[in-house]
Amino acid sequence: MNILLTNDDGYKASGINELFDALSDEHKVFLIAPRENCSGMSAAISLRKEIKVEEISKNIFSVSGTPADCSYLGLLSVIPESIDMIVSGINLGANLGEDVFYSGTVGAAIAGRRLNYAPVAFSVASFNPKNLKFISEQSLLITNQVSKLPADQNLLVNVNFPDLPSTEIEGTRITSLGKRGTPDTPDLMREKDSYKYYSFGPSGSLLPGQAGTDIQAIEQNYISISILDYNLTADIARWSLYKEVFNCE
Repeated sequence: MNILLTNDDGYKASGINELFDALSDEHKVFLIAPRENCSGMSAAISLRKEIKVEEISKNIFSVSGTPADCSYLGLLSVIPESIDMIVSGINLGANLGEDVFYSGTVGAAIAGRRLNYAPVAFSVASFNPKNLKFISEQSLLITNQVSKLPADQNLLVNVNFPDLPSTEIEGTRITSLGKRGTPDTPDLMREKDSYKYYSFGPSGSLLPGQAGTDIQAIEQNYISISILDYNLTADIARWSLYKEVFNCE
């Protein structure tokens, strides 16, 4: 396959470079990723802004924009060959539960929803992982498995690894998205004149007792695979209630 590899941690990050090496053993890989860390960007794109693309070496590019910019620039302009699949990661830090709504790792993968194979986003539950080689090897295996999914289902595969050696991994689970608690209060970093400067920290504590979720899988030392789709429409079974509330057909 021709794979577009991207991330939100930046093109120099250890996760994406380990994954580039692993995927390159079996596939043709084009790495196009942000010049700087762009965590939390979701699927934002840089509308009507100049974006700088630099070719670092053969098939490796840095981009001054967002993770999603990287994906679309790669698909539509920078990469001269047709792409079969977008792979995003390996992100340093888990993307569990509601994280997927603002994760730049997942947001970058979304651009691949119309390609030959479903896009996949990889993350590890550590900001300083010690088992990246094993995780990248498993990511290659899962990437090959993802290529067997139906191509027309508008799916996205979100994979999270515990940062453990192979001997301590209990297995792999298909999971639903878990839930987090209320986001932490932003930290007030400093004040100057009439300005206050804040910094966002954790997105909210992981709630306990979530059977069958990605959160539980990671807690129990399993690799989590969550199959997502793009239909965010509420359950059709409840439409009668919504029609009543809004007095419409």
